[in-house]
Amino acid sequence: MNHLPVVDLRAPAGAAAHAVGEACRAHGFFYVVGHDVDESLGQRLETLSRAFFDLPDTTKARYAMAHGGRAWRGWFPLGGELTSGRPDWKEGLYLGDELPDTHPRVRAGVPLHGRNLIPGDDVLPGFRATILEWIAQVTRLGHRVMTAIAASLALPEDYFARRYTATPLILFRIFQYPSRAVPPGLDVREGVGEHTDYGLLTLLRQDAVGGLQVKAPAGWIDAPPLPASFVCNIGDMLDRMTGALYRSTPHRVRLNTSGRDRLSFPLFFDPDLDARIEPIRTPEIDDRATRWDGASVHAFEGTYGDYLLGKIGKVFPDLKRAVL
Repeated sequence: MNHLPVVDLRAPAGAAAHAVGEACRAHGFFYVVGHDVDESLGQRLETLSRAFFDLPDTTKARYAMAHGGRAWRGWFPLGGELTSGRPDWKEGLYLGDELPDTHPRVRAGVPLHGRNLIPGDDVLPGFRATILEWIAQVTRLGHRVMTAIAASLALPEDYFARRYTATPLILFRIFQYPSRAVPPGLDVREGVGEHTDYGLLTLLRQDAVGGLQVKAPAGWIDAPPLPASFVCNIGDMLDRMTGALYRSTPHRVRLNTSGRDRLSFPLFFDPDLDARIEPIRTPEIDDRATRWDGASVHAFEGTYGDYLLGKIGKVFPDLKRAVL
C-alpha cells in the first residue's frame, strides 16, 4: 500500500477499533477524521504561529529554551535541534501542559514539567490562550484514540488510562520549516531526519504545504495533508508493549522547496514519567538490527522517564549539559 489509511472516529466503536488495529499493524501510521477538534481553533493556531515565527529573532530569543530550565520549554532557532547528530532545517517552539510553580513536580524539579514560555497578549494577542485550548482539545482526542487502540488489542477500553495516562505527559511542538536554501557548510540533509517517536501516540496537524514521509516496506511514502485531519502514529513504548505487533515506524520530513514556509503541530501523548512500561505480549523477534538507530525498545527496562530523558538529551546536547 502506497498511502496511509483514514480512520473515521464517527464510525461505530468496534469498526473504528478494527480500522485502527489494521493501520497499526500495517503502517504504525493513520489519519483520523471525525475527531471533534475545533477546526477554527486550528486555523487560528496556524495564523498566530506564523505571526510568532515572523517576529525578529531578538524578540523570539526572549522565549528561548535556555530560559525554560528543566521544564524544557521555549523557542529554538533554525538548526537548533538535532536528529541522529545532524541539524534539522526547522525552528520551533516547545510547549506542554501548563503547570504553576507550586505544583509538586515543578517544586521537586522534575524535568519536562512547568510553565510555558509563550509571548503574552502585549506581543501576540491570543497566542497563549489558543495554544492552551489546542493542547486541551487534542489531549482529549489522544485519550479517545488510545481507547480505540486498547479495543483493537482486545484489552479493556481503560487499559492505558489506568496504567499509563491517567495523567499523561503532554509535549506539544510548533515547528516551522522554511522554504529557503540551507547555508553552505551546514550539514543539513532534510527538514527532519529519519526517526521514530518515543512514547505512546503522536497526533499531528499539518498545514497545506506537506512534507512528511513514512518508511514503508517498499520505500518512503508521502503523508500529504488532508483537510481537518490528524496524522496519528505510534511510538516506541507502544511498540515495546505490544511486542512489535504495532511498530513505531520511522518517518522524516523533506526539505521544504515549496516556496511557502511549512507549519506542523505534533502533540505527543505519552505515559507518565514514572510509569514502568510493561509488555502486553512477548516479541517474536527483536528488530534491533533493522531499526534506524540500532537500538532495541524491547531490551529497555525502567520508567518512561528513563527512556525519554536518555533520548531528548541527544536532540539538544548543549541544553542537556546546562539543564539536566
